[in-house]
Amino acid sequence: MTNASSPWRVAALYQFAPFLDPEAIRAPLARLCCGLGVKGTLLVAREGINGTIAGTEQAIDAVLAHIRALPGCAGLDVKFSEASDMPFYRMKVRLKREIVTMGEPDIDPLASVGHYVSPEDWNALISDPDTIVIDTRNDYEVAVGTFERAIDPRTQSFREFPAWFRAERARLLGQGKPPKVAMFCTGGIRCEKSTAFLKAEGVDEVYHLKGGILKYLETVSEAESLWRGECFVFDERVTVGHGLVQGSYELCRACRRPIGAADRASPLFEEGVSCAACHGERTEAQRESYRERHRQEQLATRRGYRHVGAVMEEQA
Repeated sequence: MTNASSPWRVAALYQFAPFLDPEAIRAPLARLCCGLGVKGTLLVAREGINGTIAGTEQAIDAVLAHIRALPGCAGLDVKFSEASDMPFYRMKVRLKREIVTMGEPDIDPLASVGHYVSPEDWNALISDPDTIVIDTRNDYEVAVGTFERAIDPRTQSFREFPAWFRAERARLLGQGKPPKVAMFCTGGIRCEKSTAFLKAEGVDEVYHLKGGILKYLETVSEAESLWRGECFVFDERVTVGHGLVQGSYELCRACRRPIGAADRASPLFEEGVSCAACHGERTEAQRESYRERHRQEQLATRRGYRHVGAVMEEQA
């Protein structure tokens, strides 16, 4: 339920479903969202739908009812949280080849997927020394928080995961009986594909956290939790913690990476222009462009409106 201090309902959702005509789904969905004042990003592909949206409780309920009426979406997976400020600047409904990009066209989560593990049972699984725990998210996400014992593949995008696993398979699994492999991600969708991928690679005992980190942080108390740090989310809240309360990180407006107090103390950090992680990746000409954008954003704020340069590109 939304309340006076948290007026915006945030819904992270996905569903693998066979959409024969994604454009026929995209256009009415975009009209509905815009008409209700809902903002965020939804990705539509022949394999299904994925995204995060925010709006009033009534508006979100209406959009979810519309999506659940689509072919194969009656069991739509949704994680709810609240935000005191609207966490998105616009509404985008985009057509994509994949709703989460892995680049393995033969992988079909509808045909084969790992064993779902509830948040209540996750601690026991990942505490088992015979279980290999893999964080399937990107390196900048892992940097702000992850589970105890989790392996960080240090990937910059989900596309890199298959190559990483194939390169590390012998070291991870050894030559004897294959161990159990437990994987997790933010909301569960990346693990739908990563577990299907491992099964296609011949790994049978594959498990993943149902509902992802978000459901775990919502369900498991901090006292019992094996999660360490915060969880990166692809909206203006940047990170959330236990109970899905907004975290302590901000966003570098140059590279869109999360930055904490230590990052802001770096001599390479400049508000709106650079952080220690991206300073060496940008030219001085680019940084000067960011400075001008930041000046325009500050001017817009003083005048009481949002400058388009402040928009964060939501990711899948």
